[in-house]
Amino acid sequence: MLAIGVGAISKGGGVADVAVAAAVVAGLGILRAALDAVGGRLAFRAARRELSMHRSAATAALAQRSPLDSGRPASGLAASVLGEQAEAVVPYLTRFRPARMKASVVPLAVLLCILPISWVAALVLAFCAPLIPIFMALIGWRAKAASEQQLAETGGINAFLLDRLRGLATIRALDAVDTTALRLRADAESLRVRTMAVLRIAFLSSAVLEFFAALGVAATAVYVGFSLLGSIDIGTWEGRLTLTQGLFILLLAPAFFEPLRELSVVWHDRAAGEAALAALKELGTSQQTILGGSDAKPRPFVGPALIEIEGLVFRHGPERKPVIDHFDLSVAPGEHVALWGASGSGKTTILSLIAGLARHEAGVVRIGGMPLRDDTVDSLRRRMAWIGQSPHVFAGSVMRNVALGRSGIDSDAVAGALGSVGLDRVFTPERVAAIGEGGLGLSGGEAARLALARMMVDEQADIILADEPTAHLDAQTASAITDALLALAKGRILIVATHDPVLAGRLDRIVRLDTLARRVAA
Repeated sequence: MLAIGVGAISKGGGVADVAVAAAVVAGLGILRAALDAVGGRLAFRAARRELSMHRSAATAALAQRSPLDSGRPASGLAASVLGEQAEAVVPYLTRFRPARMKASVVPLAVLLCILPISWVAALVLAFCAPLIPIFMALIGWRAKAASEQQLAETGGINAFLLDRLRGLATIRALDAVDTTALRLRADAESLRVRTMAVLRIAFLSSAVLEFFAALGVAATAVYVGFSLLGSIDIGTWEGRLTLTQGLFILLLAPAFFEPLRELSVVWHDRAAGEAALAALKELGTSQQTILGGSDAKPRPFVGPALIEIEGLVFRHGPERKPVIDHFDLSVAPGEHVALWGASGSGKTTILSLIAGLARHEAGVVRIGGMPLRDDTVDSLRRRMAWIGQSPHVFAGSVMRNVALGRSGIDSDAVAGALGSVGLDRVFTPERVAAIGEGGLGLSGGEAARLALARMMVDEQADIILADEPTAHLDAQTASAITDALLALAKGRILIVATHDPVLAGRLDRIVRLDTLARRVAA
């Protein structure tokens, strides 16, 4: 329309001769702006939905990873990938993918418009166009590798910072503040270098595109100019180029490279987005997963609790030696058993296998005569209570920390449980809301007692699994925890992994694990 209008003016036409062309240009401009706005909104919403799907899938896969998985990512790294790095997926979907589609369709449409007028102009553009994606692909491979290194560096520094913040008290006690600060400074400098490397590659890709785009437009303009001057008589299918035809080709030449230029602008989004998608996928890659997920309606088992383990075999990886090798154990209802052995002998592993927190390679685990499988573990876990070495305490009230969202637990049940473990005088009404994340403000003994209170309000649990419940406690506190644990386990199965000879001596039976046969190879 612009070319037709200018051609009409060059022939002496007036306003009436260009009114239609001007109206069409204005209408197309308004339509294009409206479509761009609507398309941008639809693309953004679709990208957010797809990102939510990827995040949900990665979170679900991460939740299914076993605590015994040696490749389980650090919490700082996982939080960085899910919260920060995953956002790179949105620009990748909303800007790069539409730009790539536009770059593959629009230049072809422009060539089809120019070819009927001048085959030389179409040939010039067709020659310059392939050089751009070839060089951009070469640069893009390097950009993707640099982006992956940058994302890994970001996740590593986040994990390091979170780990050091958790151990800040220990760092101060060991007078290692300066050493930690120097390490953090070095990591930050390394991240800066990698970020600048990614930016250099992004600028290089833009420079390559601009060079070939300028070369193509200039060559087309030279041909059109000499053709209009009469110096070139070839390149058209018949006769010479008219002013309208030449202007039409000149106006379309920049439009031919415009999608490629837009693609260059968002080329970095491709590298960052694909690296983020790969990182999200990596979170769900695991050699060890927990059991469960297929039992839609857990069935209550009312029979007596009886644990039978036959020929149990477990290893952390296919290439590694078994941690548990043909282990057998039978625990009668109400029996209290201590798993005794040095670090690495498999005590925690056995407890985890009983709870279905990892998949054994061979053997069978029966609870109440029911084999522990994906379709039964959800129901069988209702019979279990777990206390770990470091029970996690959430920020909030004592009521929420003891109930943990379970139905049927009221304030009276919580108060009774706190009284049974000797915490009724510690958690007075003034301190109910004073618990911080991670048990901030609580001692190790108080956190252990709180974990016991959680188990005490669970009347369905007739199997108690305790992993080093008295570790890192002084003798007086350990004795109190032992008394409370034995009182809680009265009439129930209790299996304790422990190094504490006092605790082990108060149980019915001690199972000694052969550390030489079951220790993981160095």
